[in-house]
Amino acid sequence: MIILGFESSCDETGVALVCTERGLLAHALHSQIAMHQAYGGVVPELASRDHIRRVVPLTRDVLQRAGLGPQDVDAVAYTAGPGLAGALLVGASVAQAFAWARDLPAIPIHHLEGHLLSPLLAQPRPDFPFVALLVSGGHTQLMRVDGVGRYELLGETLDDAAGEAFDKSAKLMGLGYPGGPALARLAEQGDATRFVLPRPMLHSGDLDFSFSGLKTAVLTKVKQHSQDPGGLSDQTRADLAAATQAAIVDVLSAKAIKALKQTGLKRLVVAGGVGANTRLRDNLARVLPGMQAESFFPPLEFCTDNGAMIAFAASERVKAGLATLERGQHAFTVRPRWDLAELGA
Repeated sequence: MIILGFESSCDETGVALVCTERGLLAHALHSQIAMHQAYGGVVPELASRDHIRRVVPLTRDVLQRAGLGPQDVDAVAYTAGPGLAGALLVGASVAQAFAWARDLPAIPIHHLEGHLLSPLLAQPRPDFPFVALLVSGGHTQLMRVDGVGRYELLGETLDDAAGEAFDKSAKLMGLGYPGGPALARLAEQGDATRFVLPRPMLHSGDLDFSFSGLKTAVLTKVKQHSQDPGGLSDQTRADLAAATQAAIVDVLSAKAIKALKQTGLKRLVVAGGVGANTRLRDNLARVLPGMQAESFFPPLEFCTDNGAMIAFAASERVKAGLATLERGQHAFTVRPRWDLAELGA
């Protein structure tokens, strides 16, 4: 079965084709970063309008790359939530229109399930069960994953997510949008030991997270050193970026390791945009072998939002018998807020 997948939850328009037997056939992605940079963050109305402009040309491109036509598609998948309501409606509408025109089943997919399963696009592919550290946008969660659709929430953030901590701290330091990658790049030039920053809930005894206190500590340091002669120097900014990154990575790593010990599992999957962070990858690669455990990450191109993860999640749900393949059902809704734990068994 060949599945055409659409992702439009925020500021990336993604389209992909996945075959349930052969895997990923082709994918294409358009990022809106350049458009939103002038505003310092995502403008929902502009995001929705840009999805409208991009989604059809990207669909044509993906079909051409795969050497296929609309008649070769067997089902359509789309991100139904969570995300920006207007942006979600663009992808869902196009997907449902395609499905209606070709009399195909349409499969709504949870955006975070796409991220959760995206490491399975890489080789070696992790076997079930595993612990998943999901660090995407406004979400930071630890999940036990026993199979497709079999998810148990172990812990989550109580306020700011890790990605938000990166972005908000970067904004306080005067870095550009998107802040997380900018902060990570600047951190490479800094001394992470110069500033002592908190590791919120590091010793809380549970698997929950909190990063709002870290953001406040960064704000305090920025204000303090902005009073220095000449203001906040480039080196001070780099050192603070390095310390901020180290604090976030230390908490994420410690909680993930605690989750492995608590569950007795030996495989850790890290997914979502923060999964691209080099320090996090290196930290886990250094520590986990000593526990006879291993980590799995999606390829860098699939850490950000993309259509491949949506089409792939749909194919996995089809193979697991969890997708409804009924034709002629094209009434739909989107869910800007949608708890991933609702998909759990």
